[in-house]
Amino acid sequence: MRVAIDAHLLSDQQSYRSAGVSSYSAELLRALGALMLEEPAQPGGASAELIAYLHAANFTTPGIEVVRSRLPLENPVVRIAWEQSLFPLQLRRQRAGLVHGLVNVLPLAAPCPGVVTVHDLAFVRTPETMRPVKRLYLTALCRASVRRAAHVIAVSQQTAADVQRYFGVSPARITVIHNGVAARFAPRHTDDLAAFRQWRGLPPRYLLYLGTLEPRKNLERLVRAFVQWRRTGAAADADVKLVLAGAKGWYYAEIFRTVEALGLAEQVIFPGFVPSDELPEWYAAATAFVYPSLFEGFGLPVLEAMACGTPVICSRAPGVREVAGDAALTFPSADEAALAAVLDLVVGQPALRRELSARGLAQAARFTWRRSAAATLAIYRQFSS
Repeated sequence: MRVAIDAHLLSDQQSYRSAGVSSYSAELLRALGALMLEEPAQPGGASAELIAYLHAANFTTPGIEVVRSRLPLENPVVRIAWEQSLFPLQLRRQRAGLVHGLVNVLPLAAPCPGVVTVHDLAFVRTPETMRPVKRLYLTALCRASVRRAAHVIAVSQQTAADVQRYFGVSPARITVIHNGVAARFAPRHTDDLAAFRQWRGLPPRYLLYLGTLEPRKNLERLVRAFVQWRRTGAAADADVKLVLAGAKGWYYAEIFRTVEALGLAEQVIFPGFVPSDELPEWYAAATAFVYPSLFEGFGLPVLEAMACGTPVICSRAPGVREVAGDAALTFPSADEAALAAVLDLVVGQPALRRELSARGLAQAARFTWRRSAAATLAIYRQFSS
């Protein structure tokens, strides 16, 4: 079994491109590679062979062959042209028995069966939050890919339902495989966290959002709810800041304008992109993690925060609720007053924070990349030619 994996959205740039689906690609490949190393050798060379095609210069993982193109595939136009023209030729030369598109798209002219992972249909569900050209491309290519695929992997029940509803894919052709949480996301010692906050210039108490700064994340509403809470909350909690961490995505400027208009320049901190190796400390050092998204296919930051022992507040968007279970305080994503109320609960009640921390740790432990990789490998074996 020879499986070619299209991982060209795996990025090692210090930008929003290395979040989200890039993180999924990297963690899944690492876990798949670990499983491949554990497999006993098969007689006659019949062992599985995984080949990852990517352009990230610094990524490698034992157990998987990595092929890097000389083309500038970090450019979206070049990457799309390569996926749909040269990649099928490469698959033929490699005699691939299966191709896996890690992010929503397959090479439509591939000479072998294909499996595609669909992360979300935000480009269909919330079209107003995305640039028109990107929305049209993603809709057309994702629809064609799921219809051409031998099988579809959805990262959540929410995404599986959307693929059925919007693209007419039979439930029998979809398997839900949840994302995992890397082992590095774990609680930290209190003294270490105090030192980290001092190093990064963070306040002793802060509410954290971490992710791309873009409209779908509902950050303007979070900022307004933060103001509402500050006006009605206890005076003893006036020191709590709001940290909106992450790289700028599309249509981000309105978030900054809202902060300025509300006079919050001293209370809202924009640290920018957070390097991957620092993520656990940013989560663990926070008083609580807030994820107010209007729509998510999965909501991995919720699990990462829980795994670090941080209390979580999140919206009731279905993809987020599916991940959070009963381990978070939730609110309707359009309800500013409800968000302000749960901010008040979490900041003001230490016992509630401890309870949410314990429930979050138990919830996050259910999601591992090893489990995700094992389920993915089973799909490879089922559909490889």
